[in-house]
Amino acid sequence: MTNLANEHMDARPSTNRLDFNTPALRRQRRIRTLKDRFARWYITIGGMAVLAAITLIFFYLGQVVMPMFQGAKIASHESIKPAWLAAAGEPLLLSVEEQNQVAMRLGKDGQIQFFDVTSGESIARMALPLPEGTQVVSFGEDTPGSHRLVLGLSNGQALVVQHDYKVTYPDNRRAITPQLSYPFGQVPISLDTQGRPLEQIGFSVNGSSLVLAAATGTQLHALSLSSTENLLTGETSIDEERLELPQLAEPIESILVDPRQQWLYAFHGNTHVNVIDLNRKQLNGRYTLTSAGAVTTASPLLGGISLMVGDSAGTIGQWFMVRDANGKPELKLIRSFNLAGKPIVQIIPEQRRKGFLALDSAGNLGIFHSTAHRTLLVEPITDAENTALGTLSPRADLLLVENGGQFRRIDIHNPHPEISWSALWGKVWYESYDQPRYVWQSTAANTDFEPKLSLAPLAFGTLKAAFYAMLLAAPLAICAAIYTAYFMAPTMRRKVKPVIELMEALPTVILGFFAGLFLAPYVESNLPGIFSLLLLTPLGILCAAWLWSRAPESLRLRVPDGWESALLMPVVLLVGFFSLSMSGYLENWFFGGDMRLWLTNDMGIPFDQRNALVVGLAMGFAVIPNIYSIAEDAIFSVPRSLTLGSLALGATPWQSLSRVVILTASPGIFSALMIGMGRAVGETMIVLMATGNTPIMDMNIFEGLRTLAANVAVEMPESEVGSSHYRVLFLAALVLLTFTFVMNTLAELIRQRLRGKYASL
Repeated sequence: MTNLANEHMDARPSTNRLDFNTPALRRQRRIRTLKDRFARWYITIGGMAVLAAITLIFFYLGQVVMPMFQGAKIASHESIKPAWLAAAGEPLLLSVEEQNQVAMRLGKDGQIQFFDVTSGESIARMALPLPEGTQVVSFGEDTPGSHRLVLGLSNGQALVVQHDYKVTYPDNRRAITPQLSYPFGQVPISLDTQGRPLEQIGFSVNGSSLVLAAATGTQLHALSLSSTENLLTGETSIDEERLELPQLAEPIESILVDPRQQWLYAFHGNTHVNVIDLNRKQLNGRYTLTSAGAVTTASPLLGGISLMVGDSAGTIGQWFMVRDANGKPELKLIRSFNLAGKPIVQIIPEQRRKGFLALDSAGNLGIFHSTAHRTLLVEPITDAENTALGTLSPRADLLLVENGGQFRRIDIHNPHPEISWSALWGKVWYESYDQPRYVWQSTAANTDFEPKLSLAPLAFGTLKAAFYAMLLAAPLAICAAIYTAYFMAPTMRRKVKPVIELMEALPTVILGFFAGLFLAPYVESNLPGIFSLLLLTPLGILCAAWLWSRAPESLRLRVPDGWESALLMPVVLLVGFFSLSMSGYLENWFFGGDMRLWLTNDMGIPFDQRNALVVGLAMGFAVIPNIYSIAEDAIFSVPRSLTLGSLALGATPWQSLSRVVILTASPGIFSALMIGMGRAVGETMIVLMATGNTPIMDMNIFEGLRTLAANVAVEMPESEVGSSHYRVLFLAALVLLTFTFVMNTLAELIRQRLRGKYASL
């Protein structure tokens, strides 16, 4: 009976048993499942959004950058043949004003015709005040965009003419009125006293000074005129001086005078040019311009420093004066361009850039840029049977061509001719430079400026700043991380690590401000002490460690295990105080009282107050927390069992550290270095305020630098939206982003390899 009762009681459901399938628990599991799904989708979508954002950044930067590398485009309009053109004389010169509405045509008959560019209708016809019975024999132009020209007459005289365009707005409509003026009077200037025709003529106006040169056969004539205005009466007086220049033995075929009125170029013999120094009034040299064919045309580039010389083989050479090894200026071929293998008949320089157009005898048009060494377009535009005469508008967006008794308008789209891979990354021989160089100089005060947009010195400065910052930060941060994670007592670690990580919260603008205003002048005035500090600090720590190891055991046992680093604080302070206090004495003993002058004068090492040493100290201080924090976590995360097992097998603490702990933590240590490197590469404010912002390529630690990030920060607010400068800055940002992306990708691959290699430890 008792057993049956017990069995009956066991068969009844127990009221103390847990039920995991209650409605509340089922509801809780459903909620947890929903949360898990939401978190999974949220994290997935967030990760994909980050990848999409990075991809969009790349695409956006590429979309801004790509137009720089596209060539030029042209669109030709139908030819027009105005009625007045049939009775006009043979053309000498065409010109178009700023708004592309009014054009000017100079004929051999001495008549200047102004007409509408679109329709060809006559606007005004003006006769030049030529002496009776004289004819226009030759003409010359001043620098591109000046609207000044000179006419050589058949009686040995010359007339300087300037055409201008007055813009008014009657009834709120723009009206352009052409005008002629005579800067040096309407009376022609006598050059050849014998009255012979001026077969060739050239001139240059620099302020109120005029240099005029002409040739009659082999004889060269030159005058220098300067106009002076009386401030009281307003009268203008002209002083004239005849220049006695060396005479040449061969007939002169064309003459050019550079805008600075220093050089006169006399072309003759189809292949040669004589260069005459106008200041010394002597021959500089005779130069051969081409070895294939003959010189067919020559024109100065914007600014007049470069000569563009075309020959019968379709080659265009850029020449300018360069000083040789002895300091003597000589005319040198810098770069060459090829059109289509036919004789070049006209070279048309742009009025605001270092680009030019060329026309050949076969009717081909070529669009080039000198500095970028870039051929943007080669395309036929006219009939080869007739020689074309063209002119380019001031904005370089319209080419007006007269060919076969009719005009043709050609629209030009060429927004970024000055950009090429060679100009961005290679050495470029700029005007007035003695050799090719890497130069960044995006703006200047003069209008004939040659943009220098090389990214090489900026990329070099970025790597230079990162190198010196990592040279200081990497050893200190990694060694500190190893000691803190492996040797330091836990109590002390809990105090030291947050303090070092707190350094990361310091704004970089404060560090840059401190480095630029205090650290840079302090380093300059205490150079021996700074170098002594960098050298003596590790030696002092090693000496202190050696002395501590030789101290009595009773003394060493009084210091708790892991607290030995506290003894190094007074050692570091003492070494620092000693090094800096001895700076003046060291400077007097070894460097003649001034180490900076000793470096510059005796060693030939340039010194700039804001230099890479200051950047290394300041940016290294900013990078240390990043490297330390990640590396310390990686080392501290190594399982304690590995260390204890190594010690149990007889390894010393140092052997356990070097052969077990560091190898196991190497992926994390490497990641810390790469993140620190990325921080150093992308740093802006410290390098902006502490380096002097000088874009030079020099590994000298005492020279300044400019980084890609700092350059974008400085110049982006001042750049014109859509300009070449603006797009090059975006290219700099793209280069920086690509560099960081590639570096992080390689770092991840190396980290994964290290993790797989040492995972079995």
